Amino acid sequence: MPAIQERPYPLKGALDIAATCAACAALAPVGAGIALATWLEDGGPPLYFQRRIGAGRRPFTVVKFRSMAGARVTRVGAVLRRTGLDELPQFINVVRGEMSLVGPRPLTQADVQRLGWDDPAYDWRFAVRPGITGLAQLLAGGGARRSRRFDRLYLARQSLPLDVALIAVSFAANLLGKRRARRLLRPG
Repeated sequence: MPAIQERPYPLKGALDIAATCAACAALAPVGAGIALATWLEDGGPPLYFQRRIGAGRRPFTVVKFRSMAGARVTRVGAVLRRTGLDELPQFINVVRGEMSLVGPRPLTQADVQRLGWDDPAYDWRFAVRPGITGLAQLLAGGGARRSRRFDRLYLARQSLPLDVALIAVSFAANLLGKRRARRLLRPG
């Protein structure tokens, strides 16, 4: 496998800001509708905040639409999770410079420890800002080994064309659902 690029390509930050601004302008009514539907379903707050591990293993607070009430997934939450729309508020994290549009999934400290990725041998995974989407988020499913492989592959080959393609497939996932959009990335 090619060596990992520890620095993003030159236009990555510009893509993050330009695409985030365009997405926020286009999706503001969708976000408002999701917030209202979440609140109407159970009266709880529409946003969910959780500590995650970012670039350089620095913690930050990720913002998502709430999809659960107590220990159960809400009806609105089930739709949000199936389409990936629960991730829309993470544009806030991109604007704050804590995340990128494309990169490895931001993990909780408990996930990092459970996977054994707190070992310095996995510092490569935390060399860049985590992403709202990425190869692992779109293709790996739930397996740690597959996620690790896709994260390494992305970090070795990160480029403007790859990021644009992954953003497009992620957008398709919001429209079609994750399972159907994954088929766009798989050969055959």
